[in-house]
Amino acid sequence: MFDFIPIQDYYDIYINLCLFIILFTILHSYVLKLEDRKNINYINVVGYLLLVWLILYLGMRPINGIFGDTVNYNVAFTKYAKGGRIGKESDFYWHVFMKFMSQIVNIHVFFTICAFIYIYPMYRLSKELFNKYWYYAFLMFIVSFSFYTYAVNGVRNGAALSLFLWGLCYRDKKVIMGLFFLVATFFHKTALLPIIAYISTYFYNNPKVFFKGWLACIPLSLIMGNLWITLFTSLGFGDDRLTAYLTGEADAGTFSSTGFRWDFLFHSSFAVFAGWYFIYKKKFNDSFYNQLLNTYLICNGFWILVIKANFSNRFAYLSWFMMAIVIIYPLLKQRFFKNQYIMIGKIIFFYFAFTYFMSYIYYEFIKVPVPNTHHTNF
Repeated sequence: MFDFIPIQDYYDIYINLCLFIILFTILHSYVLKLEDRKNINYINVVGYLLLVWLILYLGMRPINGIFGDTVNYNVAFTKYAKGGRIGKESDFYWHVFMKFMSQIVNIHVFFTICAFIYIYPMYRLSKELFNKYWYYAFLMFIVSFSFYTYAVNGVRNGAALSLFLWGLCYRDKKVIMGLFFLVATFFHKTALLPIIAYISTYFYNNPKVFFKGWLACIPLSLIMGNLWITLFTSLGFGDDRLTAYLTGEADAGTFSSTGFRWDFLFHSSFAVFAGWYFIYKKKFNDSFYNQLLNTYLICNGFWILVIKANFSNRFAYLSWFMMAIVIIYPLLKQRFFKNQYIMIGKIIFFYFAFTYFMSYIYYEFIKVPVPNTHHTNF
């Protein structure tokens, strides 16, 4: 365990280390070429150290309420370790996994395994898609606004959606991909949304239509937001817990505030703008990229429709977990700019700047907890 690190500094160490790494990466972009052997050596050393450090740092965190539902997971794990039975739990197989692990490891090893399931697929997909330039995509993943929250709080949801990412590594081996998707739904039923969205792109994959659909969701939510919340609730999307999130009342002063979240819509638009820019302005043509982008647009459009619901931020992650790959993919596949390496560094910096701004300025201004205290687990 990292007991020697003050609890209140845990998130600050993570985010400021990310800031240092990004600034150092930008410096490299100005003094070395992307394909330079020195640069390749640098990104491999830093990338693998970052991968291992994050899994251990986040997995071996102390059991404390500052990490959201970490304490609740610990209570359930301890019950199973003492021989407790699995009740009528939603996401039953997650509890089977937790009970099995409670018989062979302690809670800290369990959280470290969960951190591996959460973080390793981000590396694996980055490596699969971008080979020796994997580091840049992986860095985008780990500096995402929602990354830390789903490592220490919404553990089950984060693990499920990372299994979806892992499945994408086997897109040419449909049976293996399907098995990863199946296990993802075992961990958390809401993984069905990106899975269904992705499968639908095999039948229709025209970004223009999905862009129009995403834009249409904004006025539809503004005008008929309550109707969509009622509709999705009546259709039985998810389980009783998800219905409660859609219709329940949020506590005053929490992150899960109500109303139309223009701040989160602005954040979501980063990936939408990137997709539009590369496909229509830069004429980037890549079938798999279209699938990733369209999956994001479908999932994010669903969230926009229920954006007025209390705790709707829980549904936002069903698309946000893909944002990093949607933004960085074209830049690591095709040359668009004269000094593209510098452009990659700038984009990573500005993408991370939103996370940093929200943590140290926005949340301070509106007086709500920073991301490591969000109760965003379903």
